[in-house]
Amino acid sequence: MKIRRGSEASIAQARENFARASLDGCLKCTICETQCPVMEATELFTGPKYVGPQAERYRQGKSVDKTLDYCSGCSICTTSCPHGVKIAEINAQARAVMKAQNGMPLRDRLITQTELEGKLLTPFAPIANAALGVKPIRTLVEAVIGVHRDAPMPEAQPYTFMRWFKKHTPIPSEEKRGKIVFFHGCAGGYFEVKTSIATVEVLEFLGYEVLVPKQGCCGLAEQSNGLFSGATRHVTKLARDLNSAGEGLTIISSSGSCAGMLRHEAREIMGVEDETLLEVGSRVVETSEFLATMLRTGDFPVEKLRPIDAHIVYHQPCQVKSQGFGKPAIELLEAIPGMTVSESGRACCGIAGTYGLKKEKYDIAQKIGTPLFEKIREVNPKLSACETETCRWQIRKGTSAYVVHPVEILHSALGLSDEIAQLLSQ
Repeated sequence: MKIRRGSEASIAQARENFARASLDGCLKCTICETQCPVMEATELFTGPKYVGPQAERYRQGKSVDKTLDYCSGCSICTTSCPHGVKIAEINAQARAVMKAQNGMPLRDRLITQTELEGKLLTPFAPIANAALGVKPIRTLVEAVIGVHRDAPMPEAQPYTFMRWFKKHTPIPSEEKRGKIVFFHGCAGGYFEVKTSIATVEVLEFLGYEVLVPKQGCCGLAEQSNGLFSGATRHVTKLARDLNSAGEGLTIISSSGSCAGMLRHEAREIMGVEDETLLEVGSRVVETSEFLATMLRTGDFPVEKLRPIDAHIVYHQPCQVKSQGFGKPAIELLEAIPGMTVSESGRACCGIAGTYGLKKEKYDIAQKIGTPLFEKIREVNPKLSACETETCRWQIRKGTSAYVVHPVEILHSALGLSDEIAQLLSQ
């Protein structure tokens, strides 16, 4: 079933966004195509250059061929372009136009409602998890909705992060570093609750008073599926929610992709110029980036880190790469005595948010991720690190490894939990 609502895609935003102005910088050097993980995995996608700046010169705001929908939106083309062409942004805008004019699949509307999914699954966590593991049910979901029967699914938790936060006692600290705001994201609020808890406890251990205002979805899943109007409503409301905790305060997020939505994607892809969003986005910092900065300035208590004797693979997600702050997680993890970190060497794990969930794209996503899975199994099949939730779900499914945000390893090294040590001793 497809639903036609042109206003939902905000076609005018897609046509007029400043990213289109960069297309004339394209010299057809094809570097973006040599780096594209989707082109490497399938012939169904004609490539970022072809469907991006090359095609955009002639579209004139009209719809495009369906090969564009095989673009995963990983942004590797943009980050690898030597001429600064906003290829991924142009492709995302064109996809929004295409879906608005040709019809939006019902599935793409359903799987973007991440906050609603969390609210529905949490009260029934054991039942929901059991049902998601039943093959006939998953086969039926694939037939009716279009989500692949083997696609990685989040694990529903029996309680939300906010329920924990309201009841927890802050970690005592000798330092008093002031207030800081935590943005947990939908997955961090409902599914990757342990990551959010670890983040808050590490920040409190370091001497911060952590503030967590009531907050909703950032709209990233909607944006990546071409639902620009809904995404714009969500991200602008979120900016106001986060700002309500205190103007000028640093905002920390362990959801790397959601941080990117606030920092640049809402503006660069959807053309949102909301003043509060722009100001709030300038204060958002990913957790690994924030803690590594403390390490460099001498403000991180490295003397309190307990040894963890392990060699692990770290994979930096595409949407974290696109924020352009390097790979601070490696520096942070290698500050732990005994820890050796190998970078994955792969541009993408394949999941790309909701891309790898879709039945027609599942095999492509798995093919993209296979070299990464093999490296993790070779180096350390027990433990790996990665900053975004959907990437962790993909890697867990592909390797059976315990894949965590780097802050969770740091949490263990600071003596705030024994989970990692117990895992490695098995």
